[in-house]
Formats: sequence, structure tokens, C-alpha cells
Amino acid sequence: MDNSPEQDPRGKSPAPLPKNEPAQAPGTDLAAELRASDADRERVAELLRDAYAEGRLTVDEHAERIEAVYNARTFGELEPLTRDLPSHPGPIRHNLTKVPLDAPAPAPQPPLPPLPPARAEAPTMVAVFGGAARKGRWRVGSHLKAVAVFGGIEIDLTDAVFESPEVVIEVVSVFGGVEIRVPENVSLHGGGAGVFGGFEVREQTSADPYAPVVRVKGAAVFGGVEAKPRRGKKLKEWVRRQLDS
Repeated sequence: MDNSPEQDPRGKSPAPLPKNEPAQAPGTDLAAELRASDADRERVAELLRDAYAEGRLTVDEHAERIEAVYNARTFGELEPLTRDLPSHPGPIRHNLTKVPLDAPAPAPQPPLPPLPPARAEAPTMVAVFGGAARKGRWRVGSHLKAVAVFGGIEIDLTDAVFESPEVVIEVVSVFGGVEIRVPENVSLHGGGAGVFGGFEVREQTSADPYAPVVRVKGAAVFGGVEAKPRRGKKLKEWVRRQLDS
């Protein structure tokens, strides 16, 4: 058998392939075979968390894709996980171009202003024929009690500093109302009794197993209690990091 290369119609032999280098199949994307880093996986996981918070993914879809993210080894395995989402960033690639040695160094970024210290607050809130509110940057411990009698209470945890991995909020509302807001990336659970009133807790479980957990319990008599996540507000000071520091 003649193993010599075939002649093309013009009588010239095709250039031989380089030794020890396999031929690339047509359509093969070599960049998709690059290894993904932990930062790449976390970036895709964050996109999936946003899609779940917006209602674009079901609980099962979100859990399945998050598991696939942390099992992914290459860019090619990560990209299909967000391809059907509006926030899909396009191909996830590393920039393989080396920066020239004589390139000017990037200008230093000005440091962010320090956050104001968190306020210390009492573990009890009471509103009788009036109103009480707690919001902004304040320190929340493991237990908080709110009592509203012919009044209203607002508890906003979206900018609070969590000092415990679990916060229990005990609520009593009599001819009054209590409104509780939590960041969208913490877990929210609980429920209570409504007697001629309403007690609603919009439960959710965070994708991060180390995220704080807020539990709401109590009763509403001729009143109302509502606890739900506030979309677009995320807790950045994680309990795990605070406890390890």
C-alpha cells in the first residue's frame, strides 16, 4: 500500500502536519477546553442566583445547575448553564494575550470610603398607638422581639450587620402591623398564627449554605405580619467571614 500523501489537482503535495501535534477537528473550540477557576465558577453561580431570584429558574432547575457549576472543570462545561438567560455574558474566556513588558501600569483605584460603624440596638421593639422603624446599618443579634399594639413596626435587615448565623424574630401584632424585609440572598423561614388577621412569611432558601438564616414566628390578632425578601438588596458581610476573622 502506498502511504505517500495524495497529490492535489495542481500537482503539489499538502503541507505535512507538525509532528506530535494532533489535527484540530473542524469547529473545535480550543478555548472551551481550558480549565475554569474557582472565580469563573462563582461568577456563573452568581448569574444563576440572580436568575432564580427573578423567577427565571425553578427551584429544581436552579439546584441542578448550581451542582453542575461546581462540578464543571472547563469553560465549555460552564457556558451552556447560562446560555438561555438574558444575563448570559457570552463566551466565558480568559484573555490569553500577554501584557507587553513596557506597558504602563494601570492607574491605582481610589480606596472606597469606610462604612460607618453599625449601630447597637435593643433586642426589643414596641409600638403602641404609634410607629417604630429600624433600618440602615445596625447590628442584629440572635433574637429580636417586636410588639405592635394599634401601631406599626418596620424591620429592615437589608443593610444590617448580622452578628449570628441565625436570627429569630418573635412578633406580636394586635390591631397593628409588622413589616420585615431581608436581603434576597439569605434564607427566610417561619410562620405564625393569624386570628382575624394575616401572618405571611415568603420563605426562601439561600444557595449559599453559609448564608444567615432568619426565622419569623408569632401571632397577629386583628392585625398583619409580613416578612419577605427585598429584591435587588444583597447581604455582603457574611456571618462566616465575620466569625472566622
